[in-house]
Amino acid sequence: METVDSEQAKARLGELLDKVETGEEVVITRRGAPVAQLSPAARFSKPLPLRELAEFRASMPWSEHSAADLLREIRDEGR
Repeated sequence: METVDSEQAKARLGELLDKVETGEEVVITRRGAPVAQLSPAARFSKPLPLRELAEFRASMPWSEHSAADLLREIRDEGR
């Protein structure tokens, strides 16, 4: 598994995607901490358990805030 920082990943994205296509995994870091992992898509090709996902979603408490509002709040906290 190769590890690259976010700047290297941006500059070498095509090369990294080629590696992922051959089955390798790539970890992308920011300031030394892992933030993302590129994995071959074939590993995730099994069908989604839609009934279980629907049951899980129904069990989650309702939020007064939209997902967009929550994402804006998280984004703005980082500024």
